[in-house]
Amino acid sequence: MFRIQTLNKISPIGLDYFPRDKYEIASDIPNPDAILVRSADMNSSQIPSSVLAIARAGAGYNNIPVARCSENGVVVFNTPGANANAVKELALASMLLSSRDIVGGINWTSSVADKSDVTDLIEKEKSKFTGPELKGKTLGVVGLGAIGVMVANDAIALGMDVIGYDPFISVEAAWHLSSDVVRADTLESLLMKSDYVTLHLPLSDNTKGLFDAEKFRMMKKDARIINLSRAALVKDKDIIEALNSDKLSGYVTDFPNKELLSCKKVVGIPHLGASTPEAEDNCAVMAVKQLIDYLEMGAIRNSVNFPRCKLELRAPYRLLVVNKNIPNMVGQITSILAGVKINITDLINHHHDDYAYNIIDTEQEITDSVLGQISKVDGIIRVRTIKK
Repeated sequence: MFRIQTLNKISPIGLDYFPRDKYEIASDIPNPDAILVRSADMNSSQIPSSVLAIARAGAGYNNIPVARCSENGVVVFNTPGANANAVKELALASMLLSSRDIVGGINWTSSVADKSDVTDLIEKEKSKFTGPELKGKTLGVVGLGAIGVMVANDAIALGMDVIGYDPFISVEAAWHLSSDVVRADTLESLLMKSDYVTLHLPLSDNTKGLFDAEKFRMMKKDARIINLSRAALVKDKDIIEALNSDKLSGYVTDFPNKELLSCKKVVGIPHLGASTPEAEDNCAVMAVKQLIDYLEMGAIRNSVNFPRCKLELRAPYRLLVVNKNIPNMVGQITSILAGVKINITDLINHHHDDYAYNIIDTEQEITDSVLGQISKVDGIIRVRTIKK
């Protein structure tokens, strides 16, 4: 019986994928085998040594202590693409909100609702809230993952010219990207040509504060920026200055704060990017399926700290080893198995940065004594076995 702890309310549609005869699921459960989380901050939490994996029902994972998990052999999963359509729809809405002063117009209309001549007043003042159409304008999409690709493709359908920038675009994303999207060689060239710029890239040491005064100066006058990715991608002080100086016309952010909201050209959305019932269901289903694959088969997909690794099970026993990515680890493991006459049917070894993961299928059962020998090898972090 596998024990799953939930740290947030997880969609029951996702939880229903756990076979109840093999899984126990609760928010308060001792020594869980895995944890399911959405937004709960785990960075200062003590993670039980029993935990094999943590699945984040969402794309971002800055609420999980990934480095500490890696050191302890805990695989961290996320669900990229599961909420892509929800974020894409909000990105399209954000372009319209930034272009035509819809929010300002609605707020003003509400403020004059008690006027006796409200209809005439609206007709008289409506020109204050006009703005340009999207058709024929140029959209720059920074980051062409699942969300960025969908935004780019739909913007093409709206009649926009689209430029995309992503030096690390995956083959899968490239297959789904419209051939009408123009590739930018540099971020700077995209910024100089775009009327609208939408951000769909992760937060890292390289992207933190990437969009600053220098970037804003090279953008078109009256350009608009959409940020539904991470607050820290954009330097608040710099974009407020660019807006107040009329260099930029608008900023839509899913991460408003007091300083940003003091600027009239900022449209603050209360972090609604993935807040749809469909997205929550999709994320939960994807997270649960990934946990089941890992706990029952040792397969890894969409991990943020360990490599993608999957091997069809052809033998009765499976050995799973997490280790530091250093030379001769596989040799030492297989030597121990050979020393006790355990025949290896199949083997796969992949690495990601400083860590590696091994799936080894054997004809003979691996005893606790053999597991103990493997565990003592310098560089081994975690070992476990699965029986077919």
